[in-house]
Amino acid sequence: MTTLQHKVPTKLDRKETEVYRRLDPAQLPRHIAIIMDGNGRWAKRRHMPRVAGHRAGVAAVRSTVETAARIHIPALTLYAFSEENWKKRPTSEVGFLMGLLSRYLKAEVPTLNQNNIRLEYIGRQHELPGDVQERMEWARGATAHNSGMVLTLALNYSARSELVDAFRSIVSAASENGGLEHLKIDEDTVGRHLYTRHLPDPDLVVRTSGEMRLSNFLLWQLAYAEIYVTTTLWPDFRGVHLLEAVAEYQKRERRYGGLNHPESSGHAELEIALARPGQKR
Repeated sequence: MTTLQHKVPTKLDRKETEVYRRLDPAQLPRHIAIIMDGNGRWAKRRHMPRVAGHRAGVAAVRSTVETAARIHIPALTLYAFSEENWKKRPTSEVGFLMGLLSRYLKAEVPTLNQNNIRLEYIGRQHELPGDVQERMEWARGATAHNSGMVLTLALNYSARSELVDAFRSIVSAASENGGLEHLKIDEDTVGRHLYTRHLPDPDLVVRTSGEMRLSNFLLWQLAYAEIYVTTTLWPDFRGVHLLEAVAEYQKRERRYGGLNHPESSGHAELEIALARPGQKR
């Protein structure tokens, strides 16, 4: 434990440092994905409009992103704006979110550069307003030289739409390279055509606000991810909460469909199979 204390990254606050000292720096997730949920409930509990929750959520983004970069998480993906949000939320709320995104990008680029963070996006960006697309491209270019953590914002994103776009891309590539009769599709082929082809699959997905669902987020990529749910609403989420999620992740035994301890597991299954009806197991 003493050796870990000497490796605590700089700029972590006291609470973050306490949690970090419980972590194994060699076993950090390569990629963390976060479903940021609870802005509306946060505002409702305070008798404020929903947009106030979205505005308060910006501080959570800043704290979480900086802490992830400081402990050297290679990739962080934030579910910022779903395709369903775009289609089902009131126009006024969508307009506010687009303006908030533009202001966030303009304000945060210096902080991203200070933390050596490179910004990327996934989702159907071409459907967003033109001025927002321009600001997104500006921010991406302004951080393109950074070599640290990759921060990916999922904007106008839907996992099902991503898969549809991937299959369309596969078919299009095949038609331009020998025809469909030579088309072979396997998992690697699909992976090369996903929005996230430049990223490893997430090891950990965090959902705030206590909801127990993935909400059409990275459905292909999360096949073997560890799921961590916290009742903390997104505007109250901070870097220390991210570290607590990582601490829980490091307690998990990741099997990827296999058995890490086949002998003990086999004995347990045998005991269950032999138990009589009504017998305690």
